[in-house]
Amino acid sequence: MPVALITGSAGFIGFHLSELLLKSGYKVIGFDAMTDYYDVSMKTDRHALLAEYPEFVAVEDRLERDGALMDLMATYKPDVVVHLAAQAGVRYSIENPESYVEANLIGTFRLLEAARAHPPQHMLLASTSSAYGANTEMPYYETQKADHQVSFYAATKKANESMAHSYAHLYDVPVTMFRFFTVYGPWGRPDMALYKFTRNILKGEAIDIYNHGDMQRDFTYVEDLVIRIKSLLDRVPVSGEAVSERDSISPVAPYRVVNIGTGAPQQLLDFITAIERALGKEAIRNYMDMQPGDVHATWADTGLLNDLIGQAPVTDINVGVGAFIAWYRDYYKV
Repeated sequence: MPVALITGSAGFIGFHLSELLLKSGYKVIGFDAMTDYYDVSMKTDRHALLAEYPEFVAVEDRLERDGALMDLMATYKPDVVVHLAAQAGVRYSIENPESYVEANLIGTFRLLEAARAHPPQHMLLASTSSAYGANTEMPYYETQKADHQVSFYAATKKANESMAHSYAHLYDVPVTMFRFFTVYGPWGRPDMALYKFTRNILKGEAIDIYNHGDMQRDFTYVEDLVIRIKSLLDRVPVSGEAVSERDSISPVAPYRVVNIGTGAPQQLLDFITAIERALGKEAIRNYMDMQPGDVHATWADTGLLNDLIGQAPVTDINVGVGAFIAWYRDYYKV
């Protein structure tokens, strides 16, 4: 039975990936700090659902604690490691940047050191579409320069990419970096737009719409995302061996960067309309200026992803939003 270590297993994406791998015959070691960035009870509930699978092992600890990950890797010797734990949020990184240093920089360093001592067959780490920063050429593709991040959150994620590349080069640990594009769906975090819009519309409160609604996002349904992650587990990078001319494979390390999105950006206002339709209730709209750290648009080139795993179905935004609304109503008994 293959063993997967998933950091951030009580988080939004980590929960969905853990469940998919458990259903697919993996033993999953779920590592999470259960931090209070948002409601801890939601994280506890996610882990409780995963605990119904006999091959799930929950470990509560902090990434940045020296020895925590080293001991875990020594004990379980995972075949694959998927690093999803992080301090998330663009706007919160302006308010509390130190938490991003601890979780995203020190925590990732601890994991890389543990992988150096106990190398997995493949190590996959979450980055973000925010790494493209001030780039205006659309769609974003993996071999573009990405040097001008506009939030500290994005800066820490770009630093993670560089850190992981150096370890892949020095210690021959195969690494795939994911750049995720605006993930949404059931069990989404309370700080995410879909959650906040849904909550406020149901309460009859206004929703804040930044840049007066003139924004585009490559909205990616969470189940589509984790299916693609699972498909990439056995697509182990080999230094200098490109699968196509658009491959981001490193010439000096078993390392590549892969976008995971739909390749079809949507207008923010269309996303809001889908929420209103699913709720059967119109929003009170509070149009605002662009917030610091935000970007006007994101749009993934998914050519490399398709080269690696083939074309995969994409969930229609109305279906995905509807699934979130159904979960929200059930979870909160609304």
